[in-house]
Amino acid sequence: MRELDDCDLACYLATGIGDIVRGTRSGGLLSGRSLARVANEVAQNWTDEVLAVHRPDDGTLSEGVSDDLSRLVKSRVWIIDVIDGTKEFSTGRSDWSVHVALVVDGVPTVASVGLPDSGRVFRSDHVDHVDGPYSGTLVISRNNPPAGAQHVADALGMAIRPMGSAGAKMLSVLLGDADAYFHAGGQNEWDQAAPVGVALAAGLHASRLDGTPIEFNKEDTYSPDILVCRPELAESMLAAAAELPA
Repeated sequence: MRELDDCDLACYLATGIGDIVRGTRSGGLLSGRSLARVANEVAQNWTDEVLAVHRPDDGTLSEGVSDDLSRLVKSRVWIIDVIDGTKEFSTGRSDWSVHVALVVDGVPTVASVGLPDSGRVFRSDHVDHVDGPYSGTLVISRNNPPAGAQHVADALGMAIRPMGSAGAKMLSVLLGDADAYFHAGGQNEWDQAAPVGVALAAGLHASRLDGTPIEFNKEDTYSPDILVCRPELAESMLAAAAELPA
């Protein structure tokens, strides 16, 4: 069997998951919740089998799968979300993403994020952020807009643009379509691990709103907030976030 390094495996997983998930839309035979359920199940089963074959000793953490807490004693853990932005996917929008990250001792060292409807996969070993004129845009969650977003946007002179999945929002910063992504109100590790891994590898700032690094492979997978932005804006963004009520 072909030997794959971690970066290639992450990229092939993100690509394959995207192909499988898009395939469940074929012919418009399913829609809404039934489409989302089948797409998640088929893609997750394929992913689990691939990891069982190629990385049988690593831990795993995925949305919608019973959490095997043996991952907590493992150095290497794959954190995966086969569809980040289920509502967007199941309603025919394109701002959903596929997240694949390998976390080593709590840090996302290898990551791939796919935008399947755009035919693109971003991988942490071959990525850089667009460094050009500012867009003047702050992206936030379309479905769960965070309290305080308007204050942060006003402090930086930015306009707010709602978007779908966390991965799509973070990649919009990488691509220069937005200057920052701000979220408060909670996510889970599978929402953040792969996009954070790609963002950091690309030279972007990614942290909690208090400026501390985001840690992964914790027993409690909840992560309360996140900031991803161009590095030169980090100090101002964090200062604006610090003015928000607790």
